Amino acid sequence: MSSNVYVEAQMLIRKSIEDVFKAFIDPEVTTNFWFTKSTGKLEEGKTVTWEWEMYGAKSEVKVLKIIENELISTIWGEPSANVDYEFKEMEKGTLVIIKSYGFSQTGEDLLKVINDNTGGFTTVLDGCKAYLEHGINLRLIEDKFPAK
Repeated sequence: MSSNVYVEAQMLIRKSIEDVFKAFIDPEVTTNFWFTKSTGKLEEGKTVTWEWEMYGAKSEVKVLKIIENELISTIWGEPSANVDYEFKEMEKGTLVIIKSYGFSQTGEDLLKVINDNTGGFTTVLDGCKAYLEHGINLRLIEDKFPAK
């Protein structure tokens, strides 16, 4: 049974909607601000594996739907949840909204997932903004939980 709870993070990225959308579809770009490895580009109906080598972690990502320059709808994580990436053209760039929902956890476990998702997706958006606008890989994901 999934809850009605959802997490939302958003950021204006001062680049064209085409460039920002590509940043989430194409691992050649995404690996500069999020995961370190991917088995391929996101395509509707396809499942890819994202890897965070510094943590020895990986996740199967199933792509449910893609609307070019508007939406990427996925399901991933353990236990899995839906994650949608919405793209809206704005006067000064592109607004990216990441929504995560369909959680199976309850109580304290649900609170932890909400916290992790909120912080994690905010970090992803911050890293994407720095990379696309300024060409800087801030290494935010790598440094979020540094090894001793």
